[in-house]
Amino acid sequence: MERFFNTAGPNILEDHYTIDPLSRFDLDDILMLIRQKRYFVLHAPRQTGKTSCLLALRDYLNAHGDYIAVYANVEGGQAARNDIVSVIRTVCGTITEKLSLLLGDSRPQSVRDTVRDLDANEMLTSFLRRLSLSLPKPLVLFIDEIDSLVGDSLVSVLRQLRAGYDDRPAAFPQSVVLCGVRDVRDYRIVLSNQDIVTGGSAFNIKAESLRLGDFTKEEIHELYMQHTRETGQEFDEACFPMIWEATEGQPWLVNALGREVTWSMRENRDRSVRIIPEMIYRAQERIIYRRDTHIDILIDKLREDRVRRVIQPIISGETDVDDSMIPTDDIQYVIDLGLVKRERGKPLRISNGIYREVIPRELTWSTQETLVQEPQWYERPDGGIDVEKLLLDFQQFFRENSDSWIGRFDYAEAGPQLLLQAFLQRVVNGGGYIDREYGLGRRRTDLLLRKPLTGRYGGPVQRVVLELKILRGTLESTIEKGLVQTSDYMDRCGSVDEGHLIIFDRSQTKTWEERIWHRPYEHSGRRIMVWGM
Repeated sequence: MERFFNTAGPNILEDHYTIDPLSRFDLDDILMLIRQKRYFVLHAPRQTGKTSCLLALRDYLNAHGDYIAVYANVEGGQAARNDIVSVIRTVCGTITEKLSLLLGDSRPQSVRDTVRDLDANEMLTSFLRRLSLSLPKPLVLFIDEIDSLVGDSLVSVLRQLRAGYDDRPAAFPQSVVLCGVRDVRDYRIVLSNQDIVTGGSAFNIKAESLRLGDFTKEEIHELYMQHTRETGQEFDEACFPMIWEATEGQPWLVNALGREVTWSMRENRDRSVRIIPEMIYRAQERIIYRRDTHIDILIDKLREDRVRRVIQPIISGETDVDDSMIPTDDIQYVIDLGLVKRERGKPLRISNGIYREVIPRELTWSTQETLVQEPQWYERPDGGIDVEKLLLDFQQFFRENSDSWIGRFDYAEAGPQLLLQAFLQRVVNGGGYIDREYGLGRRRTDLLLRKPLTGRYGGPVQRVVLELKILRGTLESTIEKGLVQTSDYMDRCGSVDEGHLIIFDRSQTKTWEERIWHRPYEHSGRRIMVWGM
């Protein structure tokens, strides 16, 4: 049976195309931390391969024979929340089961039985102390999903690990690795009495915090080439820049695209079919539209206030907001979730192309579903979209409905841009694509509408640029800057059929007659239609 791209659970080398998990972090650094008896954190966004890496590291250590390494996922304690007794018993029980399987005997069970009646706030410390004393080699403990625990229970686990630290390695684990989405220093733990404890104060023995990175371009290529070598199915080299743009190496997205284009698209199960760029676009759209679990988790996070405070100014392109005006804790939280990236000398941005598509679509999902516009109303005889007709209708819709519709959005400050994108998405769904560019301080949102004219992929495509701006300053200066930006975007997009600049005037003192207009302009030899909203 051929291997496949994995999108659920840890990678198994025999079943899945795999990048060597031990190559995804600095193994020498981690081994040095373990030799130095350090306790440290490994964190990364969900579904980036943390568990696969921990399991590979566990097997590596056990194979070399200097330590007894055990992996324990403590997510099962999440349901008990602030019930410290239940959570600590669950943690001890999980470690017991995993170590019993590894050793092939009942020693861990016997040790756990000796601590059953102890107070919950000392049970884990005593269990690990007695367990370490019973083993012939130093214990290395990997605790996965540590940040799934909450409140009093999480604080109890962290403090009990700290309590035995001085007894390592003879009477406590030589090294403990905590693994989760966020660094422990960023935990703000609300106790049952409403006091707040930070993870750093509850676990102040942490030596390092290591972040698992995304795949590189070379690793993406290698992963896909494993499929080619094992099945003979080839990828056009032009696919790889598109895969990078869509995923920027986010491991679940990389694997999801690979699985979609080689298996879920049933016609491509014929391994003589060569994978071409248009298939990657189709696979991306299908993943977004289907809203797999990974995408659903992302969508759920958008509802959190601390996520909204970071994402809203990015998608609205606000010019009067920079990183320093957003709470640092909020920024770090959203970075740790994998939603945004911060690169030296550059503003915050959404992490990859698929997330850039998912976010505005999800924020306008209910709006798209309730709009009455149908694609055929705007279809030209050649299969393209009559964009001027569409924007004329949107102007009227915006005039009649903007106040009530924008008020429904969680992200109201980005309401005008989101409302137009919902209108466009409803029209192109299933028959075209909208590529989006936006970011903190960009002063606009760039949209590229692509519509296959024949209805078949690989044929001629209508390409239309739409530049969205909020009126800031005078109308004349906004138009002047917008024409330059629209023309520049048209140049970057290559062969473009038409360009439109849409300016939203959010003034409450002007009448709709003053705000609603459209007229053509020329810039750098290009005709650009400018629309006032």
